[in-house]
Amino acid sequence: MSLFKARDWWSAALGEGEEFDQGCICVGDVDNSGSGHDKVVVGSYMGMLRIFSPHANKSTETGLVEAQLLEVQLQNAIIQVDIGKFVSCSDLLHLAVLHPRKLSVYAVSGTAGNVEHGDQYQLKLVYEHNLQRTACNMTYGTFGGVTGHHSLCIQSMDGMLMFFEQDSYSFGRFLPGFLLPGPLVYNHRTDSFLTVSSARQLESYKYETLAVATDAESRQDPDLPLKTGGKRLTPDWCFVLGEQALDLSVPSFSHSSASIFALGERNLYCFRDNGQIRYMKKLEFNPSCFLPYTTVTDGTTNLLLCNHTNMLLVYQDVTLKWAAQLSSVPVAVRVANFPELKGVVITLSSDGHLLCSYMGTDPSFFSTPKVDAREADYEQVDAEMKKLQKYIRETSRTQDILPKTEEEDMIITAAVSDTMDSPSQALIQDIDGLPVPSVTIQVKVKASCVMQSSKMTIGVQAPLAVTQDQFLLEPMGFGASTVVEFSAFLNGRYPPADMTGDVTVSYSSPTGVPRVHQFKFSLPLALVCVPSSPNKNTKFKITVDTNQPPVDLASIFPEFAAKSEDKDGNGLAFQFLSGGKVSVQASKTSQRYRLQSDSFEDIWLVVKELVLRVDGHFQTLGVKDFKKSFSGPLPLQDYFLSVDHHFQLRVGAQQYQDLLSERAVQFRAIQRRLLTRFKDKTPAPLQNLDTLLDATYSQRLVCGKFLTHYTLCNVYTPAIMEAIDGWSEE
Repeated sequence: MSLFKARDWWSAALGEGEEFDQGCICVGDVDNSGSGHDKVVVGSYMGMLRIFSPHANKSTETGLVEAQLLEVQLQNAIIQVDIGKFVSCSDLLHLAVLHPRKLSVYAVSGTAGNVEHGDQYQLKLVYEHNLQRTACNMTYGTFGGVTGHHSLCIQSMDGMLMFFEQDSYSFGRFLPGFLLPGPLVYNHRTDSFLTVSSARQLESYKYETLAVATDAESRQDPDLPLKTGGKRLTPDWCFVLGEQALDLSVPSFSHSSASIFALGERNLYCFRDNGQIRYMKKLEFNPSCFLPYTTVTDGTTNLLLCNHTNMLLVYQDVTLKWAAQLSSVPVAVRVANFPELKGVVITLSSDGHLLCSYMGTDPSFFSTPKVDAREADYEQVDAEMKKLQKYIRETSRTQDILPKTEEEDMIITAAVSDTMDSPSQALIQDIDGLPVPSVTIQVKVKASCVMQSSKMTIGVQAPLAVTQDQFLLEPMGFGASTVVEFSAFLNGRYPPADMTGDVTVSYSSPTGVPRVHQFKFSLPLALVCVPSSPNKNTKFKITVDTNQPPVDLASIFPEFAAKSEDKDGNGLAFQFLSGGKVSVQASKTSQRYRLQSDSFEDIWLVVKELVLRVDGHFQTLGVKDFKKSFSGPLPLQDYFLSVDHHFQLRVGAQQYQDLLSERAVQFRAIQRRLLTRFKDKTPAPLQNLDTLLDATYSQRLVCGKFLTHYTLCNVYTPAIMEAIDGWSEE
């Protein structure tokens, strides 16, 4: 946003519901007053033609009436208006008005009034041309180097250029490769016409080339006789813009700054008359219109550029010199001279807001009032500060990014049974002689509003599994509840990385908004291991230090202590169903717990369960300063060995997978050859194909067994490093 605003000098709102575009405004001495002061001519798509002579500080209703010289309702929509010498044998300026199917040239004259109502202005039709094609835009100039009067060129919607010399029609030419009309402008220095084609390239056509090119009618109507002597129309030069142009301009301030300007959708281009690019300015906004208006330094051009953020920007070539804020998005911008002020910027918006403004700053006469000198009441200030801080804390504590409507709409609770199921619901009844247990989880869903299309999904860490992982819930009303039950069990020959599960309920609120609510539950450690006798000599050991006396392990692991061989309560052993064994020993003389096992990755689950249960024990006792830590060096070497072992298992599994694929291909090939031999009418020796078939089948069985072994062993748990890292930080 600009620091400065365009200073409002005069403004007017033109009609209600009328629409305007960039060609609907022009400035000039249309009434030939001879004073050198400009008038503003505005035409709308509703066919309303207005002429204004703005005055300073007369934007009121009375001032607007005095500034409006003429208002005429024409029969057709006004596409474009221009002021020039359009009448032969006359040096006076006339007004050209372009309609969709008509070109009209008017003379504007004023008569001095004898009463207080002021001067009277009249609009007189000089001549008009009925167009055979729908017009899009027009341009004028001294075509062919003729001086003393201006000719007109109209571009139709189907790509035809129609040339008019005063009140007579000259000729028409179709542009090659035309699809949609673009902006059109005349360059008097090279006597050529510039336009932007649908190929998004700037094209230049000389007037002489257009005059001698193939006639328009012979190209459109193949039944007419062929006219000889015409040339194929080709552009004098072209430049690929790569984007559609909004407007073209050929200013003529001085010969040293002769340039062609093209305003694209994201760039501003400046060309020489021969089509060579001088510079290009990449815009960081969407432009709406522009106008090169003067040259200050020799070789440079100043231009006004408006965008869709209500900004009026002044550039000297590519350098931004000034920026001002407008009240609306202009579709056309002009510069005019009035009796009270010269160089007034005139902008017209699409809804008819006509603004005459100037760029600058008005001095501010506001002065800060003096404050009564009085002593501050520090006690009152301190009390107010405490009150505000309390309010800020409460707001920060209760504020959340997302509204917590899910907790009000639904309450989910999960209860895990304290005992294992009898009989077990596991798919694998035993692993290496150890029975696989299962536990029942009961989930209760209570609705606080009407719930439709409810679906519950259960998720657990592999290789844990559940008897049913999806439930379709019946529609529930306010205060209604439903209960679902399922069992969880181990369904693999390796321990899981985590013993927690997720309950996810998706439903639709009474307003039809889809929502999701989640709840976590923890599964018992007895689901994956059984009590066992501890090992004295193990490969991996981890020590957890605390600041409280050791806890009786039998009291925090009652389900394992009943079958443990250690009756002192300071030692337990956990036998995983997958084969690993972990021992936990509580020191009698120090505040430490030691965990040891022959499998490094198996220690993680027991460590996590031990920390959770010890934390819960001391929270129950009311101890708030309980701390735990891992003081030894991080066992990175053991961790990396587990990673290397995992990688070797992956490589071995892939090798056996490839070998199994090769043997399968070989087995099918032998079967095909044997089948061919058996179908042959003349029996032939098998040449030991049956022996080869048996050997290949045996090799497939062996590869399958090894692949199963590698797949089952291809598991490790990196989550233990997260726990060790957390203990070392504490």
